[in-house]
Amino acid sequence: MAALRGLLARPLASYYLLLSSTGLLLLIGLTMVFSATSVKDFAEGGDASASLTKQAVFAVIGIGAFWACQRLPARTFRAVSRPALGVAVALMLLLNLLVALESVFGVASIGPLKAELLSLSLGPISLQPVEVAKFALVLWAAHVLARKGAALGWWRELATPLFPVVGLLFVLVGFNDLGSMLCLLALVVGLLWAAGVRGRVFAALSAIGLAGIGLLVAAASLGAGSGSRDADNYRLGRLTMWLDPPSPKTCFEQELDYCYQLVQARYAIGNGGWFGVGLGQSSLKWNYLPEAHNDFIFAIIAEELGVVGCTVILVLFAVLAYTGMRIARRVEDPFRRLAAAGVTAWLVGQAVINIGGVTGLLPLTGVPLPFISDGGSALVVTLAAIGMLASFARAEPDAARALHARPPARWVRLVWAPLPPLPGRRRRPAPPPADRGSVPRSRQRRQDDQAASRGARSDRARAGAASERRR
Repeated sequence: MAALRGLLARPLASYYLLLSSTGLLLLIGLTMVFSATSVKDFAEGGDASASLTKQAVFAVIGIGAFWACQRLPARTFRAVSRPALGVAVALMLLLNLLVALESVFGVASIGPLKAELLSLSLGPISLQPVEVAKFALVLWAAHVLARKGAALGWWRELATPLFPVVGLLFVLVGFNDLGSMLCLLALVVGLLWAAGVRGRVFAALSAIGLAGIGLLVAAASLGAGSGSRDADNYRLGRLTMWLDPPSPKTCFEQELDYCYQLVQARYAIGNGGWFGVGLGQSSLKWNYLPEAHNDFIFAIIAEELGVVGCTVILVLFAVLAYTGMRIARRVEDPFRRLAAAGVTAWLVGQAVINIGGVTGLLPLTGVPLPFISDGGSALVVTLAAIGMLASFARAEPDAARALHARPPARWVRLVWAPLPPLPGRRRRPAPPPADRGSVPRSRQRRQDDQAASRGARSDRARAGAASERRR
Protein backbone atom coordinates (compact mmCIF):
# COMPACT_ATOMS: atom_id res chain seq x y z
CA MET A 1 0.00 0.00 0.00
CA ALA A 2 2.89 2.35 0.69
CA ALA A 3 4.27 1.68 -2.78
CA LEU A 4 0.82 2.27 -4.30
CA ARG A 5 0.46 5.55 -2.42
CA GLY A 6 3.90 6.55 -3.64
CA LEU A 7 2.95 5.86 -7.24
CA LEU A 8 -0.32 7.78 -6.92
CA ALA A 9 1.51 10.72 -5.35
CA ARG A 10 3.58 11.28 -8.48
CA PRO A 11 2.67 14.45 -10.43
CA LEU A 12 1.61 12.73 -13.66
CA ALA A 13 -0.15 9.75 -12.05
CA SER A 14 -3.58 10.85 -13.31
CA TYR A 15 -2.31 11.16 -16.87
CA TYR A 16 -0.72 7.73 -16.97
CA LEU A 17 -3.67 6.06 -15.22
CA LEU A 18 -5.98 7.55 -17.83
CA LEU A 19 -3.80 6.40 -20.73
CA SER A 20 -3.31 2.89 -19.38
CA SER A 21 -6.96 2.18 -18.49
CA THR A 22 -8.25 3.62 -21.78
CA GLY A 23 -5.64 1.81 -23.85
CA LEU A 24 -6.38 -1.55 -22.23
CA LEU A 25 -10.14 -1.10 -22.67
CA LEU A 26 -9.64 -0.20 -26.34
CA LEU A 27 -7.41 -3.23 -26.92
CA ILE A 28 -9.89 -5.56 -25.20
CA GLY A 29 -12.69 -4.01 -27.23
CA LEU A 30 -11.01 -4.66 -30.56
CA THR A 31 -10.26 -8.24 -29.52
CA MET A 32 -13.81 -8.94 -28.41
CA VAL A 33 -15.36 -7.31 -31.49
CA PHE A 34 -13.32 -9.69 -33.64
CA SER A 35 -14.31 -12.66 -31.47
CA ALA A 36 -18.02 -11.77 -31.48
CA THR A 37 -18.31 -10.99 -35.21
CA SER A 38 -15.85 -13.35 -36.94
CA VAL A 39 -18.30 -16.24 -37.32
CA LYS A 40 -21.13 -14.13 -38.70
CA ASP A 41 -18.85 -12.12 -41.00
CA PHE A 42 -17.33 -15.27 -42.45
CA ALA A 43 -20.75 -16.87 -42.98
CA GLU A 44 -22.17 -13.78 -44.71
CA GLY A 45 -19.21 -12.42 -46.67
CA GLY A 46 -16.34 -14.86 -46.41
CA ASP A 47 -14.17 -12.36 -44.51
CA ALA A 48 -13.91 -13.07 -40.79
CA SER A 49 -12.14 -9.78 -40.06
CA ALA A 50 -14.55 -7.40 -41.82
CA SER A 51 -16.00 -5.89 -38.62
CA LEU A 52 -12.59 -5.80 -36.97
CA THR A 53 -11.13 -3.87 -39.90
CA LYS A 54 -13.92 -1.31 -39.76
CA GLN A 55 -13.64 -0.93 -36.01
CA ALA A 56 -9.85 -0.60 -36.24
CA VAL A 57 -10.25 2.23 -38.77
CA PHE A 58 -12.54 4.09 -36.38
CA ALA A 59 -10.09 3.39 -33.54
CA VAL A 60 -7.32 5.08 -35.55
CA ILE A 61 -9.60 8.06 -36.22
CA GLY A 62 -10.48 8.15 -32.51
CA ILE A 63 -6.79 8.14 -31.54
CA GLY A 64 -6.35 11.11 -33.87
CA ALA A 65 -9.24 12.87 -32.12
CA PHE A 66 -7.65 12.01 -28.75
CA TRP A 67 -4.33 13.52 -29.91
CA ALA A 68 -6.01 16.70 -31.14
CA CYS A 69 -8.10 17.20 -27.99
CA GLN A 70 -5.24 16.65 -25.56
CA ARG A 71 -3.33 19.49 -27.25
CA LEU A 72 -6.13 22.02 -26.80
CA PRO A 73 -6.36 24.41 -23.83
CA ALA A 74 -9.51 24.87 -21.77
CA ARG A 75 -10.38 28.19 -23.41
CA THR A 76 -10.70 26.44 -26.78
CA PHE A 77 -13.17 23.91 -25.39
CA ARG A 78 -15.19 26.75 -23.87
CA ALA A 79 -15.15 28.65 -27.15
CA VAL A 80 -16.51 25.71 -29.17
CA SER A 81 -19.13 24.70 -26.58
CA ARG A 82 -21.97 26.76 -28.06
CA PRO A 83 -21.33 25.86 -31.72
CA ALA A 84 -21.00 22.19 -30.75
CA LEU A 85 -24.33 22.26 -28.92
CA GLY A 86 -25.99 23.97 -31.86
CA VAL A 87 -24.67 21.32 -34.24
CA ALA A 88 -25.85 18.54 -31.93
CA VAL A 89 -29.37 19.98 -31.64
CA ALA A 90 -29.56 20.48 -35.41
CA LEU A 91 -28.48 16.89 -36.06
CA MET A 92 -31.03 15.54 -33.57
CA LEU A 93 -33.81 17.62 -35.15
CA LEU A 94 -32.82 16.39 -38.61
CA LEU A 95 -32.77 12.77 -37.44
CA ASN A 96 -36.21 13.00 -35.84
CA LEU A 97 -37.59 14.78 -38.88
CA LEU A 98 -36.36 12.09 -41.26
CA VAL A 99 -37.64 9.30 -39.00
CA ALA A 100 -41.05 11.00 -38.84
CA LEU A 101 -41.16 11.41 -42.62
CA GLU A 102 -40.41 7.74 -43.11
CA SER A 103 -42.99 6.56 -40.59
CA VAL A 104 -45.80 8.92 -41.69
CA PHE A 105 -45.27 9.47 -45.41
CA GLY A 106 -42.99 6.56 -46.29
CA VAL A 107 -40.13 8.83 -47.41
CA ALA A 108 -37.05 6.68 -46.85
CA SER A 109 -34.42 9.28 -47.77
CA ILE A 110 -33.84 12.79 -49.04
CA GLY A 111 -31.23 12.51 -51.74
CA PRO A 112 -28.17 10.73 -50.30
CA LEU A 113 -29.28 11.55 -46.75
CA LYS A 114 -30.98 8.66 -44.99
CA ALA A 115 -32.02 8.16 -41.36
CA GLU A 116 -32.39 4.99 -39.37
CA LEU A 117 -33.69 4.84 -35.84
CA LEU A 118 -30.52 6.22 -34.19
CA SER A 119 -28.13 7.16 -37.00
CA LEU A 120 -27.85 9.49 -39.96
CA SER A 121 -26.27 8.19 -43.16
CA LEU A 122 -24.82 10.31 -45.94
CA GLY A 123 -23.77 7.79 -48.53
CA PRO A 124 -21.20 5.46 -46.92
CA ILE A 125 -20.71 7.78 -43.91
CA SER A 126 -22.86 7.05 -40.86
CA LEU A 127 -23.12 9.09 -37.66
CA GLN A 128 -25.06 8.79 -34.42
CA PRO A 129 -26.08 12.35 -33.41
CA VAL A 130 -26.63 11.31 -29.80
CA GLU A 131 -22.89 10.72 -29.35
CA VAL A 132 -22.17 14.26 -30.52
CA ALA A 133 -24.90 15.51 -28.17
CA LYS A 134 -23.24 13.88 -25.15
CA PHE A 135 -19.90 15.58 -25.71
CA ALA A 136 -21.49 18.89 -26.66
CA LEU A 137 -23.65 18.88 -23.54
CA VAL A 138 -20.58 18.31 -21.36
CA LEU A 139 -18.79 21.31 -22.87
CA TRP A 140 -21.77 23.67 -22.89
CA ALA A 141 -23.14 22.80 -19.43
CA ALA A 142 -19.68 23.00 -17.84
CA HIS A 143 -19.17 26.42 -19.45
CA VAL A 144 -22.54 27.70 -18.22
CA LEU A 145 -22.12 26.37 -14.67
CA ALA A 146 -18.56 27.67 -14.40
CA ARG A 147 -19.68 31.11 -15.53
CA LYS A 148 -22.50 31.28 -12.97
CA GLY A 149 -20.26 30.33 -10.05
CA ALA A 150 -21.75 30.98 -6.61
CA ALA A 151 -25.09 32.09 -8.14
CA LEU A 152 -26.04 28.41 -8.60
CA GLY A 153 -27.75 28.51 -5.23
CA TRP A 154 -30.67 30.34 -6.85
CA TRP A 155 -33.29 28.40 -8.78
CA ARG A 156 -33.56 30.99 -11.52
CA GLU A 157 -29.86 30.67 -12.29
CA LEU A 158 -30.34 26.96 -12.95
CA ALA A 159 -33.64 27.44 -14.75
CA THR A 160 -32.06 29.67 -17.41
CA PRO A 161 -30.63 28.55 -19.69
CA LEU A 162 -29.53 25.13 -18.41
CA PHE A 163 -32.84 23.38 -17.76
CA PRO A 164 -34.66 24.31 -21.00
CA VAL A 165 -31.75 23.16 -23.19
CA VAL A 166 -31.28 19.95 -21.19
CA GLY A 167 -35.02 19.27 -21.37
CA LEU A 168 -35.00 19.79 -25.14
CA LEU A 169 -32.11 17.33 -25.54
CA PHE A 170 -33.85 14.81 -23.28
CA VAL A 171 -36.96 14.92 -25.46
CA LEU A 172 -35.06 14.76 -28.76
CA VAL A 173 -32.88 11.87 -27.57
CA GLY A 174 -35.29 9.99 -25.33
CA PHE A 175 -38.11 9.81 -27.87
CA ASN A 176 -36.10 7.34 -29.94
CA ASP A 177 -33.44 6.16 -27.47
CA LEU A 178 -34.36 5.97 -23.80
CA GLY A 179 -31.02 4.39 -22.85
CA SER A 180 -29.00 7.30 -24.24
CA MET A 181 -31.31 9.71 -22.46
CA LEU A 182 -30.44 7.97 -19.18
CA CYS A 183 -26.76 8.47 -20.02
CA LEU A 184 -27.44 12.18 -20.52
CA LEU A 185 -29.23 12.21 -17.17
CA ALA A 186 -26.19 10.66 -15.46
CA LEU A 187 -24.01 13.27 -17.15
CA VAL A 188 -26.14 16.17 -15.90
CA VAL A 189 -26.25 14.73 -12.38
CA GLY A 190 -22.45 14.48 -12.35
CA LEU A 191 -22.12 18.08 -13.49
CA LEU A 192 -24.55 19.42 -10.89
CA TRP A 193 -22.90 17.38 -8.14
CA ALA A 194 -19.46 18.75 -9.07
CA ALA A 195 -20.91 22.27 -9.14
CA GLY A 196 -22.08 21.90 -5.53
CA VAL A 197 -25.82 22.18 -6.13
CA ARG A 198 -27.86 21.69 -2.98
CA GLY A 199 -29.65 18.46 -2.11
CA ARG A 200 -33.15 19.89 -2.47
CA VAL A 201 -32.39 20.67 -6.10
CA PHE A 202 -31.39 17.04 -6.66
CA ALA A 203 -34.61 15.89 -5.00
CA ALA A 204 -36.72 18.10 -7.28
CA LEU A 205 -34.76 17.01 -10.33
CA SER A 206 -35.20 13.35 -9.38
CA ALA A 207 -38.97 13.78 -9.25
CA ILE A 208 -39.01 15.59 -12.58
CA GLY A 209 -36.70 12.98 -14.12
CA LEU A 210 -38.85 10.06 -13.00
CA ALA A 211 -41.95 11.75 -14.40
CA GLY A 212 -40.17 12.37 -17.70
CA ILE A 213 -39.00 8.76 -17.92
CA GLY A 214 -42.56 7.61 -17.28
CA LEU A 215 -43.82 9.80 -20.12
CA LEU A 216 -41.15 8.46 -22.49
CA VAL A 217 -42.05 4.90 -21.54
CA ALA A 218 -45.69 5.63 -22.27
CA ALA A 219 -44.74 7.33 -25.56
CA ALA A 220 -43.62 3.95 -26.96
CA SER A 221 -47.30 3.11 -27.40
CA LEU A 222 -47.56 6.07 -29.79
CA GLY A 223 -44.64 4.96 -31.94
CA ALA A 224 -41.65 6.30 -29.98
CA GLY A 225 -38.41 4.45 -30.59
CA SER A 226 -38.90 1.11 -32.27
CA GLY A 227 -42.52 0.86 -31.15
CA SER A 228 -45.69 1.30 -33.22
CA ARG A 229 -49.29 2.19 -32.54
CA ASP A 230 -50.62 -1.29 -33.24
CA ALA A 231 -48.06 -3.14 -31.08
CA ASP A 232 -47.43 -3.60 -27.38
CA ASN A 233 -45.40 -1.04 -25.49
CA TYR A 234 -41.93 -2.57 -25.71
CA ARG A 235 -40.45 -0.22 -23.10
CA LEU A 236 -43.11 -1.14 -20.58
CA GLY A 237 -42.64 -4.80 -21.50
CA ARG A 238 -38.92 -4.62 -20.75
CA LEU A 239 -39.61 -2.96 -17.41
CA THR A 240 -42.23 -5.50 -16.32
CA MET A 241 -40.02 -8.36 -17.54
CA TRP A 242 -37.22 -7.05 -15.33
CA LEU A 243 -39.50 -6.66 -12.31
CA ASP A 244 -41.07 -10.11 -12.72
CA PRO A 245 -38.77 -12.28 -14.89
CA PRO A 246 -40.22 -15.62 -16.05
CA SER A 247 -38.29 -18.87 -15.99
CA PRO A 248 -36.32 -19.77 -19.16
CA LYS A 249 -38.69 -22.68 -19.80
CA THR A 250 -41.74 -20.40 -19.68
CA CYS A 251 -40.00 -17.82 -21.87
CA PHE A 252 -39.26 -20.33 -24.65
CA GLU A 253 -42.44 -22.40 -24.45
CA GLN A 254 -44.79 -19.41 -24.48
CA GLU A 255 -42.52 -17.40 -26.80
CA LEU A 256 -42.70 -14.36 -24.58
CA ASP A 257 -41.34 -11.09 -25.89
CA TYR A 258 -38.55 -9.08 -24.26
CA CYS A 259 -37.05 -12.04 -22.35
CA TYR A 260 -35.18 -13.93 -25.07
CA GLN A 261 -32.06 -11.77 -24.97
CA LEU A 262 -31.93 -11.76 -21.19
CA VAL A 263 -32.20 -15.54 -21.01
CA GLN A 264 -29.53 -16.08 -23.64
CA ALA A 265 -27.23 -13.58 -21.91
CA ARG A 266 -27.61 -15.47 -18.64
CA TYR A 267 -26.83 -18.73 -20.43
CA ALA A 268 -23.64 -17.13 -21.77
CA ILE A 269 -22.65 -15.88 -18.32
CA GLY A 270 -23.38 -19.29 -16.79
CA ASN A 271 -21.35 -21.12 -19.44
CA GLY A 272 -18.30 -19.00 -18.73
CA GLY A 273 -17.78 -19.99 -15.12
CA TRP A 274 -14.64 -18.69 -13.43
CA PHE A 275 -12.17 -18.76 -16.32
CA GLY A 276 -14.42 -18.98 -19.40
CA VAL A 277 -14.52 -21.41 -22.28
CA GLY A 278 -11.62 -19.72 -24.06
CA LEU A 279 -11.18 -16.72 -26.33
CA GLY A 280 -13.14 -17.26 -29.54
CA GLN A 281 -14.91 -20.37 -28.25
CA SER A 282 -18.29 -18.84 -27.45
CA SER A 283 -21.32 -20.82 -28.61
CA LEU A 284 -23.95 -18.14 -28.00
CA LYS A 285 -22.44 -15.86 -30.66
CA TRP A 286 -23.51 -18.35 -33.35
CA ASN A 287 -26.65 -16.27 -33.90
CA TYR A 288 -28.22 -17.36 -30.60
CA LEU A 289 -27.64 -14.04 -28.82
CA PRO A 290 -28.86 -10.96 -30.77
CA GLU A 291 -26.55 -7.92 -30.79
CA ALA A 292 -23.70 -10.00 -29.40
CA HIS A 293 -21.15 -7.57 -30.87
CA ASN A 294 -22.83 -4.43 -29.56
CA ASP A 295 -25.21 -4.16 -26.61
CA PHE A 296 -24.55 -7.70 -25.30
CA ILE A 297 -20.82 -7.96 -25.83
CA PHE A 298 -20.31 -8.18 -22.06
CA ALA A 299 -22.14 -11.52 -22.12
CA ILE A 300 -19.65 -12.82 -24.72
CA ILE A 301 -16.80 -11.60 -22.49
CA ALA A 302 -18.35 -13.49 -19.57
CA GLU A 303 -18.67 -16.68 -21.62
CA GLU A 304 -15.20 -16.64 -23.16
CA LEU A 305 -13.15 -15.09 -20.34
CA GLY A 306 -15.28 -15.96 -17.31
CA VAL A 307 -15.44 -14.15 -14.01
CA VAL A 308 -11.77 -13.22 -14.29
CA GLY A 309 -12.31 -11.40 -17.58
CA CYS A 310 -15.39 -9.60 -16.28
CA THR A 311 -13.46 -8.54 -13.18
CA VAL A 312 -10.71 -7.06 -15.35
CA ILE A 313 -13.31 -5.01 -17.25
CA LEU A 314 -14.90 -3.78 -14.03
CA VAL A 315 -11.53 -2.89 -12.50
CA LEU A 316 -10.53 -0.90 -15.59
CA PHE A 317 -13.77 1.09 -15.48
CA ALA A 318 -13.24 1.62 -11.74
CA VAL A 319 -9.74 2.97 -12.47
CA LEU A 320 -11.24 5.25 -15.13
CA ALA A 321 -13.84 6.52 -12.63
CA TYR A 322 -11.18 7.14 -9.97
CA THR A 323 -8.94 8.93 -12.44
CA GLY A 324 -11.71 11.19 -13.70
CA MET A 325 -12.73 12.18 -10.17
CA ARG A 326 -9.08 12.69 -9.23
CA ILE A 327 -8.61 15.07 -12.14
CA ALA A 328 -11.81 16.92 -11.24
CA ARG A 329 -10.63 17.28 -7.65
CA ARG A 330 -7.10 18.48 -8.44
CA VAL A 331 -7.54 21.02 -11.24
CA GLU A 332 -8.04 24.65 -10.28
CA ASP A 333 -10.15 25.90 -13.19
CA PRO A 334 -13.90 25.48 -12.52
CA PHE A 335 -14.58 24.60 -16.15
CA ARG A 336 -11.99 21.82 -16.11
CA ARG A 337 -13.41 20.46 -12.87
CA LEU A 338 -16.98 20.39 -14.15
CA ALA A 339 -16.11 18.99 -17.58
CA ALA A 340 -13.98 16.21 -16.03
CA ALA A 341 -16.80 15.24 -13.69
CA GLY A 342 -19.31 15.29 -16.54
CA VAL A 343 -17.24 13.07 -18.83
CA THR A 344 -16.56 10.62 -16.01
CA ALA A 345 -20.24 10.41 -15.05
CA TRP A 346 -21.17 9.90 -18.71
CA LEU A 347 -18.73 7.05 -19.46
CA VAL A 348 -19.01 5.24 -16.14
CA GLY A 349 -22.79 5.68 -16.01
CA GLN A 350 -23.14 4.25 -19.52
CA ALA A 351 -20.97 1.28 -18.54
CA VAL A 352 -23.10 0.66 -15.45
CA ILE A 353 -26.33 0.83 -17.49
CA ASN A 354 -24.99 -1.61 -20.09
CA ILE A 355 -23.52 -4.13 -17.66
CA GLY A 356 -26.53 -3.88 -15.36
CA GLY A 357 -28.90 -4.56 -18.26
CA VAL A 358 -26.90 -7.55 -19.52
CA THR A 359 -26.64 -9.16 -16.08
CA GLY A 360 -30.27 -8.42 -15.15
CA LEU A 361 -29.47 -5.99 -12.34
CA LEU A 362 -31.09 -3.11 -14.26
CA PRO A 363 -33.83 -2.92 -16.90
CA LEU A 364 -32.63 -3.51 -20.43
CA THR A 365 -32.20 -0.23 -22.33
CA GLY A 366 -29.86 -1.07 -25.19
CA VAL A 367 -26.81 1.18 -24.80
CA PRO A 368 -23.33 0.12 -25.97
CA LEU A 369 -20.43 -0.56 -23.64
CA PRO A 370 -17.86 2.27 -24.01
CA PHE A 371 -14.58 1.37 -25.75
CA ILE A 372 -15.67 -2.26 -26.22
CA SER A 373 -18.92 -2.47 -28.18
CA ASP A 374 -18.89 -2.27 -31.96
CA GLY A 375 -19.67 1.24 -33.16
CA GLY A 376 -17.62 3.83 -35.01
CA SER A 377 -19.03 7.23 -34.05
CA ALA A 378 -19.36 6.25 -30.39
CA LEU A 379 -15.71 5.18 -30.25
CA VAL A 380 -14.44 8.35 -31.94
CA VAL A 381 -16.41 10.70 -29.67
CA THR A 382 -15.46 8.73 -26.55
CA LEU A 383 -11.75 8.90 -27.38
CA ALA A 384 -12.08 12.63 -28.06
CA ALA A 385 -13.60 13.08 -24.58
CA ILE A 386 -10.71 11.07 -23.10
CA GLY A 387 -8.31 13.37 -24.94
CA MET A 388 -9.90 16.35 -23.22
CA LEU A 389 -9.47 14.60 -19.87
CA ALA A 390 -5.81 13.98 -20.71
CA SER A 391 -5.37 17.70 -21.39
CA PHE A 392 -6.88 18.46 -18.00
CA ALA A 393 -4.67 15.85 -16.29
CA ARG A 394 -1.55 17.56 -17.64
CA ALA A 395 -2.92 20.88 -16.32
CA GLU A 396 -3.04 19.70 -12.69
CA PRO A 397 -0.87 22.06 -10.60
CA ASP A 398 1.72 19.43 -9.63
CA ALA A 399 1.79 17.96 -13.16
CA ALA A 400 2.24 21.38 -14.77
CA ARG A 401 5.10 22.29 -12.40
CA ALA A 402 6.80 18.95 -13.00
CA LEU A 403 6.53 19.30 -16.78
CA HIS A 404 7.96 22.83 -16.67
CA ALA A 405 10.73 21.81 -14.27
CA ARG A 406 11.91 19.02 -16.58
CA PRO A 407 10.33 19.72 -19.96
CA PRO A 408 10.40 16.96 -22.56
CA ALA A 409 12.32 17.32 -25.78
CA ARG A 410 11.14 19.92 -28.26
CA TRP A 411 10.09 17.33 -30.83
CA VAL A 412 7.98 15.58 -28.17
CA ARG A 413 6.19 18.83 -27.39
CA LEU A 414 5.59 19.48 -31.07
CA VAL A 415 4.43 15.96 -31.93
CA TRP A 416 2.60 14.87 -28.77
CA ALA A 417 1.44 17.75 -26.56
CA PRO A 418 2.64 21.25 -25.62
CA LEU A 419 3.46 22.29 -22.09
CA PRO A 420 0.40 23.18 -19.98
CA PRO A 421 0.15 26.63 -18.37
CA LEU A 422 1.73 27.02 -14.95
CA PRO A 423 -0.80 27.29 -12.09
CA GLY A 424 -1.33 30.65 -10.45
CA ARG A 425 -0.18 32.70 -13.43
CA ARG A 426 -2.28 35.79 -13.76
CA ARG A 427 -3.23 37.40 -16.98
CA ARG A 428 -1.91 40.77 -17.98
CA PRO A 429 -3.82 43.61 -16.37
CA ALA A 430 -6.65 44.87 -18.50
CA PRO A 431 -6.32 48.37 -19.97
CA PRO A 432 -8.23 51.11 -18.15
CA PRO A 433 -11.80 51.55 -19.35
CA ALA A 434 -12.57 54.32 -21.77
CA ASP A 435 -14.13 57.54 -20.55
CA ARG A 436 -17.90 57.14 -20.52
CA GLY A 437 -18.78 60.75 -19.86
CA SER A 438 -19.48 62.59 -16.64
CA VAL A 439 -19.50 60.73 -13.32
CA PRO A 440 -22.03 61.58 -10.59
CA ARG A 441 -20.65 63.72 -7.79
CA SER A 442 -21.33 61.00 -5.24
CA ARG A 443 -19.04 58.58 -7.14
CA GLN A 444 -16.24 61.03 -8.00
CA ARG A 445 -12.87 60.16 -6.52
CA ARG A 446 -11.51 62.79 -4.14
CA GLN A 447 -8.47 64.42 -5.69
CA ASP A 448 -7.35 66.35 -2.60
CA ASP A 449 -5.07 65.16 0.12
CA GLN A 450 -7.91 63.26 1.89
CA ALA A 451 -7.81 60.61 -0.83
CA ALA A 452 -4.25 59.70 0.09
CA SER A 453 -3.45 56.80 2.36
CA ARG A 454 -2.87 57.21 6.05
CA GLY A 455 0.84 56.62 5.62
CA ALA A 456 1.11 59.57 3.26
CA ARG A 457 -0.14 62.12 5.88
CA SER A 458 3.02 62.18 7.99
CA ASP A 459 3.55 65.88 7.25
CA ARG A 460 0.43 66.84 9.18
CA ALA A 461 0.04 67.28 12.91
CA ARG A 462 -2.78 65.06 14.13
CA ALA A 463 -3.86 67.55 16.76
CA GLY A 464 -4.12 70.39 14.28
CA ALA A 465 -6.36 68.63 11.81
CA ALA A 466 -9.65 69.02 13.71
CA SER A 467 -11.02 71.53 11.23
CA GLU A 468 -10.10 69.28 8.35
CA ARG A 469 -11.82 66.28 10.01
CA ARG A 470 -14.94 68.37 10.52
CA ARG A 471 -14.81 69.42 6.89
